[in-house]
Amino acid sequence: MQRIGVDAVSVERIALAVKRSGPGFLPKVYTPAELAYCAGDPERLAGRWAAKEAVIKCFDGTGICFPRKRIEVLPGPMGAPRVRLIGGDARGARVEVSITHHSRLAMATSHLEMPERNEPTQAITDLLPAPDAVTLPERPKDAHKGTFGTLVVLAGSLGYTGAAYLTATAAARTGAGLVRLLIGETIYPILAAKVTEVMATPVAEVAPGVVGHSAHDTILRQLADASAAVIGPGLGRDRSTWRLVVDLATHADCSMVIDADGLNALADSPRTKRKLGPRRVLTPHPGEMARLTGRTAEAINADRPGSARKAAKEWGAVVVLKGAHTVVAHPDGRCSEDPHEVPALATGGTGDVLAGIIGALMAQGEDPYTAAVSGVYVHAAAGRRIAQRLGDSGLLAGDLLDEIPLVMNVLRQGGL
Repeated sequence: MQRIGVDAVSVERIALAVKRSGPGFLPKVYTPAELAYCAGDPERLAGRWAAKEAVIKCFDGTGICFPRKRIEVLPGPMGAPRVRLIGGDARGARVEVSITHHSRLAMATSHLEMPERNEPTQAITDLLPAPDAVTLPERPKDAHKGTFGTLVVLAGSLGYTGAAYLTATAAARTGAGLVRLLIGETIYPILAAKVTEVMATPVAEVAPGVVGHSAHDTILRQLADASAAVIGPGLGRDRSTWRLVVDLATHADCSMVIDADGLNALADSPRTKRKLGPRRVLTPHPGEMARLTGRTAEAINADRPGSARKAAKEWGAVVVLKGAHTVVAHPDGRCSEDPHEVPALATGGTGDVLAGIIGALMAQGEDPYTAAVSGVYVHAAAGRRIAQRLGDSGLLAGDLLDEIPLVMNVLRQGGL
C-alpha cells in the first residue's frame, strides 16, 4: 500500500498560535528535540506542522492514527527531513517527507509505504538497508585463529562482572580469533568460570576488583601483542583506574574502543582532546556525550549528526553517538546514521555488547570507522530481530550474543 499526503500552512498562522498560546501550544505539537531544533523560528515550526499534517493524511483509512506529538520531523545526516513515528504500531509503515517554503507558506509532501493488512509486516530474516560503509571481514577457507586477530578487553569490577562477560563474549561471537579478558584478581574466579571461550587473565589490583595504574606496564605489554582493544565497560570510577585509562588511550599502539567508565575517565581529563587519533572509537550515549563535550543531552539530541561530528573533531577520534538512529562520525567529517530504532535495546548491558562487536571487527582488520558503522548495524539488526519475536520490552543484553552471528550470516549471504 502506498499513499501520498500533502499539507500547507502559513508561517503567520503558526507564529500567531505561538504568540497566543505560547507554552500551552508548543509542547502539545512538537517533541523536545523538535523544539530545540526550531529554537522558536516560525518557519521551522511551520514546516514541521505541515509535515506532521501530511503524515497524518497519509494514514487516513489505514486504521492507524499518530497524533502530531508522536510524529517527529528532524533533519537527517544530509539535512533532508526524516520522520520518526514514536510509539504505537505502525504495522511496518515507512514514511518519507519533504518540506518547502514559498511566499511565507510552509508546504510538505509525505509518502507512505506499508504492507497490506493480509501481508506479513516483515520476515524476521529481512534486514533494513545497510549504510554504505557497512562491510564484514572476509573469512578465508584456509584461515586459522590468528587470521582473525587478538582482542584485549579491559573491563569489569566488583558488581560489574556482567559488563566484562558481555563485552568479551560479544567479541568472540563477532568472530575475533582470540579474546583476552583482563580483570582484577578478586573477580577473576567469577569470570574464569563464566567465559570459557575467552582467555580470562587476572591483573594486579589497587583495591578489591579495582584495576588501577599499578597494572599499566602489564596491560601495555598485553596491548603490544593485540590487534585491537576495548577498554572501559564496568571498569569503575576509581581515580587510579581513570589515570590508567587515560595513559592507555594515549599511548597504546593498537586500535581501541573506549566505552562507559573509560569515557568518564576521558571526560575528567580534557587534556587528552586531540591526543587520541582516529584509531580510537568513543561510544557515548547522550549523557556520556554531554560529559565529553560540556553540552546538555537535550542539545546533543536536538542535532545528533552535528553533535557527533563536532565531538569527533574535538577529540580527534571516531565517535559513536548511541540511541535511535545511532550516528557514527569520523574526525575527517565523514558521518553515517544507522537506520534502526529499537526500543528493546534500551536496557543495561547492550552497550557493552556493542563495544565488543566493534572491537572484534577492528581485531579482524577493519578500520575503526568502518568497524563502528558495521558494528552499530549488526548490533541494532540483532536487537530488531529479537524484538520481532519478543516485542519492545523484555530483551536482555545476553540475548544479543547468539543473534550476532546469525545477522552476520544473513549479511554475508547478501553479498557483504
